[in-house]
Amino acid sequence: MTSKERLAALTDCTACHLCREGNRGPTQWSGPEDSPLMFVGEGPGGVEDEYGVPLVGPSGKLLDKALWSVGLTRDRIYVTNIVKCRPHNNRTPTLDEGRFCADLHLRAEIEAVKPAVIVCLGKVAFQYFYGSAGSIMRNRGKWLDYEKIPVMPTYHPAFLLRQTGKELVESKWQVYYDLKSAVEKAQKVRPGYVLKSEFIPDLLQTYNYLKKERHM
Repeated sequence: MTSKERLAALTDCTACHLCREGNRGPTQWSGPEDSPLMFVGEGPGGVEDEYGVPLVGPSGKLLDKALWSVGLTRDRIYVTNIVKCRPHNNRTPTLDEGRFCADLHLRAEIEAVKPAVIVCLGKVAFQYFYGSAGSIMRNRGKWLDYEKIPVMPTYHPAFLLRQTGKELVESKWQVYYDLKSAVEKAQKVRPGYVLKSEFIPDLLQTYNYLKKERHM
């Protein structure tokens, strides 16, 4: 399935109830499809629902800073979500919702991108690759195997935004080391791929055209 075909299938998707929960429809992915690194978040929030791409709101800005610290920028990595439509009131998607949507769309993305490494952000993404319910706190930083692709689970940036004090400092360092480990593994597989641009890209400006289309 080509990128155009996958995007068309995603844009027209009405397969589950999430598309009817008052959002602007499915969000797509961002970044180059030849990247060795795929980041998988949970589901779109309000800003993501407006712009049509994952992790461009407050969580996305924090993610950009974390990525920059380990030598990554968003224009050089592939970023998507387990769940493509925004759940009502920004609730966390259920395990079943994540599995249904990912089996429909994410699997096709993985087959097309063929990432060397997948980083899953947060509980919903982790549980999909884990194959069952499980604790992200107990499993972050531990490599998983998904169809012979190494998967690194770590905290979702939204989790960091809810923390303060020592807990926040500790969690940020944990995410840093998780991401660093993922980068090192990806570089071993694709040593010639440039993972970082000179500047952090302004994703809101980049995808402003898509926001206008979604508001028509």
